[in-house]
Amino acid sequence: MELRFFLKQLILPPGGFFLLILLAWLCWSRRPSLAALCLLLGLGGLWLMSLPVVVEQAARWLEREPALVEAQWPQLAQRAEVIVVIGSGREEADPAWGSDQPSATALERLRYAARLHRASGLPLMMSGGLHYDQPPSEAAMMAEVLQRDFSVPTRWQEERSRTTWENAEYSAALLREQGIRRVVLVTQAAHMPRALWCFERQGLDVVAAPLGFLGVANARPLGGWLPEGKALWQSTRLLNEALGQALYPLLYR
Repeated sequence: MELRFFLKQLILPPGGFFLLILLAWLCWSRRPSLAALCLLLGLGGLWLMSLPVVVEQAARWLEREPALVEAQWPQLAQRAEVIVVIGSGREEADPAWGSDQPSATALERLRYAARLHRASGLPLMMSGGLHYDQPPSEAAMMAEVLQRDFSVPTRWQEERSRTTWENAEYSAALLREQGIRRVVLVTQAAHMPRALWCFERQGLDVVAAPLGFLGVANARPLGGWLPEGKALWQSTRLLNEALGQALYPLLYR
């Protein structure tokens, strides 16, 4: 897990671009042409990935599953047996709360799942293991927030997974014990294609319930051609999804 974390930090932005800039500095005196290329790629990559317009276009390529319109929510009970929410990390030791809390992305998923639950009456399952091997599990944190802040109970918690593939594998195992094979899956729109692929490989019938679409009009000045920090963070998540969609079929069968 630690090796995977460090590799992602080195490869994904901004780490990979900083390495290119460092390489340019190291090569400047001996290989000026290579150094100039590395500097151009490093600075140019940072600029491009900090543009909201780039986020918007990249998300349109990745967000392939349509949203569930609200009129469809009550009919989910005829199409599925449980709502599964995938974890999305945590915020560490926030003094305002006195404990670790689900990330902002996870809270988006919980809010959406609570609305789907109230509209359909379907029970909920949280899926997420230990974050960097530190308890409590993401599933336990999400279940607590769902109960305390949304007054919605969680029936099942899958607390072993560390990857999207394991979310699917371990969730499917728990659900099979209950005779359940039809699920509503809640996660970000860009993450949904990879998550859907994983859950269907476990023999589950999946209704996709994506949220957090980024492939919409960015509503920024100058059409989103001014760089901003939020866009760099969003671009990094989208690049992570693009790599995941390409690599998962090679890593998992």
